[in-house]
Amino acid sequence: MPFFPQTRYHCGPAALATVLADVGLPADPVALAEAVFLPGRQGSLQLETLGGARRQGAVAARLAPELLALLREVAAGHAVLVLQNRGLDMAPMWHYAVLVGYDLPARELFFRSGTLQREVLPMRTFEYIWARAGRWAIAVLPPGRLPATVREADAVEATLGFGRVAGPAALAQAWGAVLQRWPANLLAGMGLGNALYAAPDLPGAARAFEAVAQRHDSAAAWNNLARTRTALGDTPGARDAALRAVARAQTVEPVWLPAAQQTLNALDEFRR
Repeated sequence: MPFFPQTRYHCGPAALATVLADVGLPADPVALAEAVFLPGRQGSLQLETLGGARRQGAVAARLAPELLALLREVAAGHAVLVLQNRGLDMAPMWHYAVLVGYDLPARELFFRSGTLQREVLPMRTFEYIWARAGRWAIAVLPPGRLPATVREADAVEATLGFGRVAGPAALAQAWGAVLQRWPANLLAGMGLGNALYAAPDLPGAARAFEAVAQRHDSAAAWNNLARTRTALGDTPGARDAALRAVARAQTVEPVWLPAAQQTLNALDEFRR
């Protein structure tokens, strides 16, 4: 594991640089400090840490708030960035560290922490100071890879956040990983189709939207499929998808009716 000893109050940038470097992404603690360190807080907040990871090309996913999830991530080869409160409730001392190993028989955990390349903490001590910080932990991985223990909702949330700063090709990789693990996730299927459309990979987008439309009978997916087929020059296929979108919207998803009807009207006008 890489090691970046922190400078004063910069445990957040140092810890973030550690997990980024571990997966081969840009990891300059000085640059990260400029991006995520808040002088008024003399530290980094979780939102800034998540945003900093995403701007470096990583998908940062929240992990379940239980020690077993963290141990399973380490066993899978994923370093885990954690937030601790090493002070009191009335006078907290927030500290970011990176969990890199454990010894179950000895009930010890190993961290890259502050200026220590190898900090050893008893599991009981860690659970105490971790709980006082809200049991916040994330895994930081390149698009296309997911944490071993990530929950479906957390994976979707992480990918949505990544999409705010990522290019369409990287975002398509991220949504593809979510969809591979949870094939029935409607949002992931739509996200993949939209990212491929923006890439632009129109044939890939058409396949993604068709898969979602067939699985969920979604008016939004049928409508996006119609628009994608139109861009590909498949007017008959586009009109068929638009008719399916309107029918679904009329009976089940009325919020999509204006968009679906507009798509169908445009196709009919083109035919005329």
